[in-house]
Amino acid sequence: MADKDSLNIAKKVKETKFPIQWLKNIIMGIIAFILILGSFFVVPAGHNGVIFNTFTGIKDKTYDEGLHFKLPFFEKPYKFEVRTRVYTDDAAAASKDLQIVSTRVALNYHIDKGQVNTLFKNIGPDYEFRIIDPSIQEVVKATTAKHIAEELITKREAVKEEIKSSLKERLARSYLVLDELSITNFDFSPEFNHAIEQKVTAEQNALKEQNNLKVVQYQAQQKIEQSKGEAEAIRIVNEELLKSPKYIDYLTIQKWDGKMPLALGSGSLLSITGQQK
Repeated sequence: MADKDSLNIAKKVKETKFPIQWLKNIIMGIIAFILILGSFFVVPAGHNGVIFNTFTGIKDKTYDEGLHFKLPFFEKPYKFEVRTRVYTDDAAAASKDLQIVSTRVALNYHIDKGQVNTLFKNIGPDYEFRIIDPSIQEVVKATTAKHIAEELITKREAVKEEIKSSLKERLARSYLVLDELSITNFDFSPEFNHAIEQKVTAEQNALKEQNNLKVVQYQAQQKIEQSKGEAEAIRIVNEELLKSPKYIDYLTIQKWDGKMPLALGSGSLLSITGQQK
């Protein structure tokens, strides 16, 4: 009886051995898959990669786009886009004449490819918040304070170039390259906008009056020139007629009232039909 029980127990152990081994194999497979998967990372197009090691810190190497190896669990990749990016920001500042001006700036920039590693080490992945935004605020405020509000409109291109030059130099110190900058909007207080509208309207009215005056002056000059021309023509005709032997005939013709004479000499009458009786 004891032998029979022993055989039953051995049989049960043998029956449960396979599922346990199968479970172990599954677990080992999952661990191996995780290790293999965690040993590689992909840097997408237009990006550079940087690796942070738990023990040694940031590696002194930049990884180009493609598939790369890393230590699983101990190394973490960070990816930075090195293509041109667009960053838009608003900056409020006071102009030289103490007008409050809100300026919207849009800049195109990219990370210096040779300095991605240094950027990550010294600044970190949130460089837009830590570097670009405060740089825009400071440069725009400093530039706006140099100009009266009206100049920000009339000299917009010059103001833009001034902001661009200062911002380019400032960003370069943080491994960022400024490609282009645009001022998309200057916004002033309602009172200043109203004053500008009134000034523009007054200038337009003054220009209209100037144009009307020029028309009147031109018309008057034309009349003067015409009068001079007629007087000159009369003078020339008189001079030429004085030289002609038929001047007396000309004077007679000038004085003729258009009526035919009824008598041509003594005793001769001219009929209406022009026949002599």
